[in-house]
Amino acid sequence: MTDENASENASETHWPDYYEVTAERPSWTTTKTAAEAFGEHRADGPRFAVDLGCGAGRDTRELLRRGWRVLATDMTPEGPETLWRLTPEGDRERLETEISTLQDFEIPACDLVNANLILPFQPTDDYATTWARILAALSVGARFSGMLFGDKDQAADEPDMTCPPPDVIRGYLDGFEIEYWNEKEEDGQTALGDDHHFHLIEVVAVRRTLPGNGPVG
Repeated sequence: MTDENASENASETHWPDYYEVTAERPSWTTTKTAAEAFGEHRADGPRFAVDLGCGAGRDTRELLRRGWRVLATDMTPEGPETLWRLTPEGDRERLETEISTLQDFEIPACDLVNANLILPFQPTDDYATTWARILAALSVGARFSGMLFGDKDQAADEPDMTCPPPDVIRGYLDGFEIEYWNEKEEDGQTALGDDHHFHLIEVVAVRRTLPGNGPVG
Protein backbone atom coordinates (compact mmCIF):
# COMPACT_ATOMS: atom_id res chain seq x y z
CA MET A 1 0.00 0.00 0.00
CA THR A 2 1.37 3.41 -0.93
CA ASP A 3 1.49 6.33 1.49
CA GLU A 4 -1.20 8.03 -0.58
CA ASN A 5 -3.54 5.04 -0.33
CA ALA A 6 -2.81 4.64 3.37
CA SER A 7 -3.58 8.31 3.92
CA GLU A 8 -6.91 8.01 2.09
CA ASN A 9 -7.87 4.94 4.12
CA ALA A 10 -6.90 6.58 7.40
CA SER A 11 -8.96 9.65 6.54
CA GLU A 12 -12.01 7.39 6.32
CA THR A 13 -11.51 6.14 9.89
CA HIS A 14 -12.07 7.78 13.27
CA TRP A 15 -8.80 9.72 13.14
CA PRO A 16 -10.16 12.98 11.68
CA ASP A 17 -12.77 13.05 14.47
CA TYR A 18 -10.02 12.41 17.02
CA TYR A 19 -7.97 15.31 15.70
CA GLU A 20 -10.94 17.64 15.91
CA VAL A 21 -11.64 16.68 19.53
CA THR A 22 -8.02 16.90 20.69
CA ALA A 23 -6.78 19.80 18.56
CA GLU A 24 -6.57 22.40 21.30
CA ARG A 25 -5.85 20.13 24.24
CA PRO A 26 -2.57 20.72 26.07
CA SER A 27 0.63 18.84 25.36
CA TRP A 28 1.21 15.51 27.09
CA THR A 29 3.34 15.39 30.25
CA THR A 30 5.98 13.26 28.54
CA THR A 31 6.70 15.92 25.93
CA LYS A 32 6.91 18.76 28.44
CA THR A 33 9.09 16.69 30.77
CA ALA A 34 11.53 15.89 27.97
CA ALA A 35 11.71 19.49 26.78
CA GLU A 36 12.36 20.75 30.30
CA ALA A 37 15.12 18.18 30.78
CA PHE A 38 17.09 19.72 27.93
CA GLY A 39 17.17 23.15 29.51
CA GLU A 40 18.16 26.17 27.40
CA HIS A 41 18.79 25.87 23.68
CA ARG A 42 22.35 25.75 22.38
CA ALA A 43 24.03 28.93 21.15
CA ASP A 44 24.20 27.53 17.60
CA GLY A 45 20.44 27.31 17.20
CA PRO A 46 17.26 25.55 18.34
CA ARG A 47 17.13 21.87 19.13
CA PHE A 48 15.40 19.55 16.67
CA ALA A 49 12.50 17.21 17.49
CA VAL A 50 10.64 14.65 15.41
CA ASP A 51 6.99 14.21 16.44
CA LEU A 52 5.71 10.82 15.27
CA GLY A 53 1.96 10.55 14.83
CA CYS A 54 1.59 14.26 15.51
CA GLY A 55 -2.17 14.32 15.03
CA ALA A 56 -3.45 17.89 15.32
CA GLY A 57 -0.15 18.93 16.86
CA ARG A 58 -0.72 19.34 20.60
CA ASP A 59 2.89 18.31 21.30
CA THR A 60 4.43 19.94 18.24
CA ARG A 61 2.95 23.32 19.14
CA GLU A 62 4.30 23.03 22.69
CA LEU A 63 7.79 22.36 21.37
CA LEU A 64 7.52 25.23 18.91
CA ARG A 65 6.38 27.49 21.73
CA ARG A 66 9.56 26.55 23.57
CA GLY A 67 11.69 27.51 20.58
CA TRP A 68 12.30 24.07 19.07
CA ARG A 69 12.50 23.17 15.39
CA VAL A 70 10.04 20.33 14.70
CA LEU A 71 9.39 17.82 11.94
CA ALA A 72 5.87 16.52 12.57
CA THR A 73 4.52 13.52 10.70
CA ASP A 74 1.15 11.82 10.48
CA MET A 75 -0.48 9.39 8.07
CA THR A 76 -3.52 11.61 7.40
CA PRO A 77 -3.56 15.11 5.94
CA GLU A 78 -6.19 16.34 8.41
CA GLY A 79 -3.80 16.32 11.37
CA PRO A 80 -1.00 18.43 9.83
CA GLU A 81 -3.57 20.74 8.23
CA THR A 82 -5.00 21.46 11.66
CA LEU A 83 -1.50 21.83 13.09
CA TRP A 84 -0.58 24.51 10.54
CA ARG A 85 -3.86 26.34 11.15
CA LEU A 86 -3.32 26.49 14.92
CA THR A 87 0.40 27.28 14.86
CA PRO A 88 1.19 30.97 15.47
CA GLU A 89 2.79 32.62 12.47
CA GLY A 90 5.99 33.36 14.37
CA ASP A 91 6.54 29.63 14.99
CA ARG A 92 5.87 28.39 11.46
CA GLU A 93 9.39 28.97 10.17
CA ARG A 94 10.57 26.23 12.56
CA LEU A 95 7.83 23.75 11.54
CA GLU A 96 7.96 21.10 8.85
CA THR A 97 5.30 18.43 8.27
CA GLU A 98 5.23 15.21 6.32
CA ILE A 99 2.34 12.87 5.53
CA SER A 100 3.55 9.29 5.76
CA THR A 101 2.87 5.99 7.44
CA LEU A 102 5.23 5.37 10.34
CA GLN A 103 6.56 2.26 8.64
CA ASP A 104 7.69 4.28 5.61
CA PHE A 105 8.85 7.43 7.39
CA GLU A 106 12.61 7.89 7.52
CA ILE A 107 13.39 9.20 10.99
CA PRO A 108 16.24 11.70 10.79
CA ALA A 109 18.89 12.19 13.45
CA CYS A 110 17.44 14.51 16.08
CA ASP A 111 17.60 15.64 19.69
CA LEU A 112 14.17 14.25 20.59
CA VAL A 113 11.86 11.62 19.18
CA ASN A 114 8.37 12.23 20.54
CA ALA A 115 5.97 9.31 20.13
CA ASN A 116 2.80 9.68 22.16
CA LEU A 117 0.08 7.10 21.46
CA ILE A 118 1.47 6.06 18.09
CA LEU A 119 3.60 2.95 18.72
CA PRO A 120 0.70 0.81 20.05
CA PHE A 121 -1.00 1.19 16.66
CA GLN A 122 1.88 -0.58 14.90
CA PRO A 123 1.36 -4.25 14.00
CA THR A 124 3.57 -6.63 15.94
CA ASP A 125 5.73 -7.34 12.89
CA ASP A 126 6.59 -3.62 12.61
CA TYR A 127 6.92 -2.78 16.30
CA ALA A 128 10.51 -3.87 16.93
CA THR A 129 11.80 -2.47 13.64
CA THR A 130 10.12 0.86 14.38
CA TRP A 131 11.86 0.97 17.75
CA ALA A 132 15.16 0.20 16.03
CA ARG A 133 14.69 3.15 13.66
CA ILE A 134 13.81 5.45 16.55
CA LEU A 135 16.90 4.43 18.50
CA ALA A 136 19.12 4.82 15.45
CA ALA A 137 18.07 8.49 15.23
CA LEU A 138 19.18 9.25 18.79
CA SER A 139 22.80 9.95 19.67
CA VAL A 140 24.23 10.24 23.19
CA GLY A 141 22.38 13.03 25.02
CA ALA A 142 19.27 12.75 22.83
CA ARG A 143 15.94 11.73 24.30
CA PHE A 144 12.87 9.61 23.66
CA SER A 145 9.48 10.63 25.02
CA GLY A 146 6.37 8.57 24.54
CA MET A 147 3.12 7.10 25.77
CA LEU A 148 2.61 3.40 25.14
CA PHE A 149 0.08 0.69 25.97
CA GLY A 150 1.11 -2.16 28.25
CA ASP A 151 -0.03 -5.77 28.04
CA LYS A 152 -3.02 -5.24 30.35
CA ASP A 153 -4.57 -2.63 28.07
CA GLN A 154 -7.90 -3.53 26.47
CA ALA A 155 -6.31 -3.04 23.05
CA ALA A 156 -3.88 -5.91 23.67
CA ASP A 157 -6.50 -8.31 22.26
CA GLU A 158 -6.78 -6.41 18.97
CA PRO A 159 -4.81 -8.00 16.10
CA ASP A 160 -3.36 -4.79 14.66
CA MET A 161 -2.21 -3.39 18.01
CA THR A 162 0.98 -4.04 19.97
CA CYS A 163 0.89 -3.77 23.75
CA PRO A 164 3.98 -5.39 25.29
CA PRO A 165 4.70 -5.89 28.99
CA PRO A 166 6.51 -3.01 30.70
CA ASP A 167 9.74 -5.00 30.97
CA VAL A 168 9.82 -5.39 27.20
CA ILE A 169 9.44 -1.64 26.76
CA ARG A 170 12.27 -1.04 29.23
CA GLY A 171 14.36 -3.51 27.23
CA TYR A 172 14.13 -1.36 24.12
CA LEU A 173 15.77 1.44 26.09
CA ASP A 174 19.04 -0.35 26.78
CA GLY A 175 21.76 2.30 26.95
CA PHE A 176 19.28 4.94 28.12
CA GLU A 177 18.70 6.45 31.53
CA ILE A 178 14.99 6.51 32.28
CA GLU A 179 14.28 9.97 33.67
CA TYR A 180 10.51 9.65 33.93
CA TRP A 181 8.36 6.52 34.10
CA ASN A 182 4.70 6.52 35.02
CA GLU A 183 2.63 3.37 34.70
CA LYS A 184 -1.10 3.36 35.40
CA GLU A 185 -3.96 0.95 34.87
CA GLU A 186 -7.49 2.30 35.00
CA ASP A 187 -10.93 2.28 33.43
CA GLY A 188 -11.77 5.40 31.49
CA GLN A 189 -12.88 6.75 28.15
CA THR A 190 -11.08 7.45 24.92
CA ALA A 191 -11.06 10.98 23.49
CA LEU A 192 -14.11 10.02 21.44
CA GLY A 193 -16.04 8.84 24.50
CA ASP A 194 -15.68 5.07 24.18
CA ASP A 195 -15.21 3.05 27.37
CA HIS A 196 -11.72 1.57 27.59
CA HIS A 197 -9.52 -0.23 30.10
CA PHE A 198 -6.16 1.53 29.94
CA HIS A 199 -2.70 0.29 30.78
CA LEU A 200 -0.64 3.39 30.01
CA ILE A 201 3.11 3.68 30.21
CA GLU A 202 4.62 7.15 30.03
CA VAL A 203 8.37 7.37 29.58
CA VAL A 204 11.13 9.89 29.03
CA ALA A 205 14.66 8.55 28.58
CA VAL A 206 18.03 10.02 27.65
CA ARG A 207 20.65 8.07 25.73
CA ARG A 208 23.84 7.57 27.76
CA THR A 209 25.69 5.02 25.63
CA LEU A 210 25.67 3.80 22.03
CA PRO A 211 25.32 0.10 21.21
CA GLY A 212 28.61 -1.67 21.79
CA ASN A 213 30.23 1.40 23.36
CA GLY A 214 30.60 3.01 26.71
CA PRO A 215 29.53 6.56 27.59
CA VAL A 216 30.54 9.27 25.16
CA GLY A 217 31.83 12.64 26.34
